[in-house]
Amino acid sequence: MSKATGVFRPNGFVIAIDGPSGAGKSTITKLLAERLGYLHIDTGAMFRAIALAVKRAGISLDDEEGLARISRGVSIAFERTNGCCRVLANGEDVSAAIRTPEISQLTSLVSSKKVVRDQLLTLQRELGRDGGVILEGRDIGTVVFPNAEVKFFLSASAEERGKRRFLELQAKGERITLAETIAAVIKRDDQDAQREHAPLCKADDAIAIDSTGLSIKEVLAGMEQIVRDRLKVAGDRR
Repeated sequence: MSKATGVFRPNGFVIAIDGPSGAGKSTITKLLAERLGYLHIDTGAMFRAIALAVKRAGISLDDEEGLARISRGVSIAFERTNGCCRVLANGEDVSAAIRTPEISQLTSLVSSKKVVRDQLLTLQRELGRDGGVILEGRDIGTVVFPNAEVKFFLSASAEERGKRRFLELQAKGERITLAETIAAVIKRDDQDAQREHAPLCKADDAIAIDSTGLSIKEVLAGMEQIVRDRLKVAGDRR
């Protein structure tokens, strides 16, 4: 049993990492999961996969029944191959398709829909209920696992996040300017913060980490130490 929450988790802690788009959550979560031997559940990729399916099906965001049908009909899985985690939607590798600026914007809108969130919420809780997992997103510590043993809120300035995203897209051959990327980040922030259901916000008991100006190594080291200290105190299994 976790002394932190009073919940029995046979595999260890549930670790929640929330924060705005482009803060480095995916990279840090993957590395931290590897260090701890935990399972990484990329909830953002799950919503992106649904957004891609919605786009392909031509479903209107006002079509509640259509959104519910799409959410129920997409089987999402994660597959690690040669150290790289692929996102599969109904067996198709959509890892690259879900990372475009267009899908990023659509994901923010799709993820604000209650019918979509309810469907994925159930799946996320099932995947993480036994512990030994790290989940990243925007409402993991506030909605999905409010009793998570460790919660982080990872952020960075919009300019920093826009620059990181610009370099990623540029490396992939995308034609987009830095100004456009920063503008897209700011727009995504506004959408996430103002959505009706599960808006982006920091849990009261989350540890805030601003990664602006910090290396991945520095952020990872600090977060890992916090988790290991809590594991040691709680006596939970890693």
